[in-house]
Amino acid sequence: MSTMVQEKGTISVNTENIFPIIKKFLYSDNEIFLRELVSNAVDATQKVKRLASLGHYSKELGNLNIKVSVDPAAKTITISDSGIGMTAEEIKKYINQVAFSGATEFMEKFKEAKDANEIIGRFGLGFYSAFMVADKVEIQTLSYQEGAEPVRWVCDGSTSFEITEGDRTTRGTDVILYINSESEEFLQESRLQSILDKYAKFLPVPIQFGTRNESEPDGEDEEGKPKYKTVEIDNIINTTVPIWTKPPSELKDEDYLNFYRELYPFSEEPLFWIHLNVDYPFTLTGVLYFPKIKNELELHKNKIRLYSRQVFITDEVKDIVPEFLLLLHGVIDSPDIPLNVSRSYLQADSNVKKITSYISRKVADRLGELFIKDRKGYEEKWSDIGLFVKYGALSDEKFYERAKEFLLLTNTNKEHFTLTEYESKVKEQQTGKDGRLVYLYTSDPERHDSYVRAANKKGYDVLLMNSPIDSHFIHHLESKLEKTSLKRVDADVLDKLIEKEDAARHTLTEDEANKLKSIFDKAINNPTMHVQVESLPAETMPVTITMEEWMRRMKDMSKLGGGMNFYGSMPDTYKVSINANHKLISKILGADEAQQTSLAKHLFDLGLLSQGLLKGADLTAFVERSVEVI
Repeated sequence: MSTMVQEKGTISVNTENIFPIIKKFLYSDNEIFLRELVSNAVDATQKVKRLASLGHYSKELGNLNIKVSVDPAAKTITISDSGIGMTAEEIKKYINQVAFSGATEFMEKFKEAKDANEIIGRFGLGFYSAFMVADKVEIQTLSYQEGAEPVRWVCDGSTSFEITEGDRTTRGTDVILYINSESEEFLQESRLQSILDKYAKFLPVPIQFGTRNESEPDGEDEEGKPKYKTVEIDNIINTTVPIWTKPPSELKDEDYLNFYRELYPFSEEPLFWIHLNVDYPFTLTGVLYFPKIKNELELHKNKIRLYSRQVFITDEVKDIVPEFLLLLHGVIDSPDIPLNVSRSYLQADSNVKKITSYISRKVADRLGELFIKDRKGYEEKWSDIGLFVKYGALSDEKFYERAKEFLLLTNTNKEHFTLTEYESKVKEQQTGKDGRLVYLYTSDPERHDSYVRAANKKGYDVLLMNSPIDSHFIHHLESKLEKTSLKRVDADVLDKLIEKEDAARHTLTEDEANKLKSIFDKAINNPTMHVQVESLPAETMPVTITMEEWMRRMKDMSKLGGGMNFYGSMPDTYKVSINANHKLISKILGADEAQQTSLAKHLFDLGLLSQGLLKGADLTAFVERSVEVI
């Protein structure tokens, strides 16, 4: 015979207006109600399994699947579990004692909170997130304890509740949400399915989901509304043992690839992956994949998913993972990060800082291991991972120290060198008279082809630096390498880029040099083009057009948001180097005035053409003039 006494009471928040506040401030994240309630069901289920394993519960565990069902006709969502259940006393303790004492305290603490997760986490409101979408919440529960009686708890979203005898006949809990009119989107099966796919895809307890049968009435509820029979839901919607929970020794390459396809169904296959597994001084598991990055930096960010005990928390992991590692894809799971996690918590927590540095170290170790074991294979992947490694070297000093061993420089012949190897390769040829070593590079080998060929002819090597972050990476390298400068191959004439003792001398008089400069100034007639008469080898082009390294670099960095907007807004200015030793120069000096202007203009246009700067009407005029000359 039941001893249950009907009881009514007030939830101990000492105010009538807490729930409207909760509804209002949590509304933008209202879908997390399902995550919270299903997570509670998982906890209850795992607790009864643990009790049984310890010998504290000797009855049959039975089917432990959690069931989520929606009844559009009754406008209810029900989350059912076969976990430990609750007694009336436990309901009073865990449900009625909200973890704050009144609206004043709530509002004070709320001001500091950044989002719904933080509010729930601060105030123990996991269960009460149900009131974001429900006018009324009912609990039907039966504790696992010997002699326990079923209990029913009902609350209509005010601070009043009612406890009566329940009608549950088996161990566990049903939480029934009576959905409010603003939240009827959650009565759509597809909407709930998408939330479960997001948060419950890898929960450790099987989750069954479906719609209640609307066609078979089954009596009436206490308010006289029809109840409907429930059709047994047998489809499991989650994978309870995802690969990151398994030992790597049990997994094959195909398992990792299949999991990647499940996470990112329309992506190219990853290059390789890292299986994370650490249990001291924090617990962390996961699998991180290296995608094919190429040069699409932004497209690849925010693809790492953070879980806590297999419950999805967020894919905004920039407070846990170093910025350059955001280019990786995959999953990390740590029970040391609470489910109701907030940004301010992540930024301050010491465990999170340890996790960050651990992941960075593991990634560096994996790259180093790949480089040593299979250098050829590593080099073949470099076009995909080079951007990632450079990004890491730029943004994380500890990563750079490790990456020095496997960071590669690539030249225009597609040969790869470590930093040490490249220094040895070019030191003898490319050290100037001032003792500084000069690394030449191109960001566009086709456009700079004539400059690259001229450098190669002189015995110089040219690096390929054409990734989106190379303008920053070049600056970083200069700060790390001793007595070394990097100069783009078109930043000046070669003899000025690497100045040697044996620089050529021209034979023009001062008057001839001044006359030559004025001829070209008149022919060009452009204040952004600064003409200089240079002493260069006779085989060097008669006119070379360059932008100084420092100016172009500042402009490139300003485009990437390098805080150099002053340079970004300046007009492009170029140096026009006239090779006084070229045989065509004497021809110009000996010609009549009209021919001088025509020849100078033609040679200038050739210089523009080699830089890809001759366009539009100027290009058309050059072509027509060339036909006339021929």
